[in-house]
This record gives sequence, C-alpha cells and structure tokens, in this order.
Amino acid sequence: MNTPINIVGILLAAGNSHRFGSNKLLHKLNGQTMLSITAKNLKSSLPDSIAIIRPGDQQLKKILTNEGLTVIECEHANNGMGASLACGIKATMDAGAWLIVLADMPFIQPATINKVVNAMKTGASIATPEYAGRRGHPVGFSQKYKHLLAALDSDQGARDILVDNQKQITPVFVDDPGIQADIDTPEDINDKPFS
Repeated sequence: MNTPINIVGILLAAGNSHRFGSNKLLHKLNGQTMLSITAKNLKSSLPDSIAIIRPGDQQLKKILTNEGLTVIECEHANNGMGASLACGIKATMDAGAWLIVLADMPFIQPATINKVVNAMKTGASIATPEYAGRRGHPVGFSQKYKHLLAALDSDQGARDILVDNQKQITPVFVDDPGIQADIDTPEDINDKPFS
C-alpha cells in the first residue's frame, strides 16, 4: 500500500500589482477580496497551505491568517515570482509535493484544484490543468524538483522547469476557463464571462 504523500499548497501573493493601479489582491469580487477567494479555494483542498507575501504587508498577512494559512514574508520578493516560489519551497523542504497557486487567479474552481492534487497523489511528477487545449494553473510539482524550485530567483517562476521537463507533465483535463484567467488590470475582471 502506498504511503500518502504530504502535499503543501503555496499561494504566491507577493506581486506588486503595477498594472492594476492598486493592490489587486484587495479588490472585491462578490463581497470578498480576491486574496480571500484564492486562499479559501486552496485551503479547501490542502489544509496544509502557506502563503508568500512581501515583507511588512500587514493587510495581506491579516487576511491570510484569518483564512488559516501560514504566512511567510519573502525577503527577496522584489526579485520576482521565482524568488517567492523558492521562499515557499525552502520553508517546506520536507513536503512530498507542492501545489503552486497564484493569488491573482480567483476564478479557478476548487474542483480543479482537487483534480490536480489527486494527480499528484497518484504519482504525477508534474501536473497541470488543461482547458480547451491550453495549460494553466495551479501547477503541482513532486519532491523530485525541490532543488530546482528552491534555486529559482527570477520573474519567470517555474516556466523553465516546465519547458525542460515536458515529458514529465501529466495533463489534468478540466472544464474550467479559470485556469487561464489571471487578473493583471481592472479590465481583466470585466472581460471574464464567468465572473
């Protein structure tokens, strides 16, 4: 019998929202902040989840703590998404796998998160959801990639790891356009037919 692996959710919430004009994670959708929605969706699938924020961001820290996530302030968050992701990996090196969730993607359905988590539990090295022939988020990585993930330090995130390991990716087919819907500008919210 297989031993269940410990999958940790990592919510990346250390961006700077330049294109949005204000902190987009505090923008309200249906009465809740975007950050609360993404945190709840992640925590419903993976209670053992952490969030990465910029140092001193008390507003985000309060929201995330209220949602039950462990908050880590990433000293190198200004270096980009890769640096934030590396912070999360280094803080949870003993995990069996990780699910990486972007805080500005509130339209991902909890069922999609569950499907990617299940792919990791059943042995996927890397799992990505796919909708209408295109990959999206969240992305799961097994322990095999911990050193590569922990070494990231740019704004590319884990893109190069995905490119270099195409054959290791298990596609998870979902009926969820939210996997490709990140929010960069206020117009992005209005353009979503499923918001």
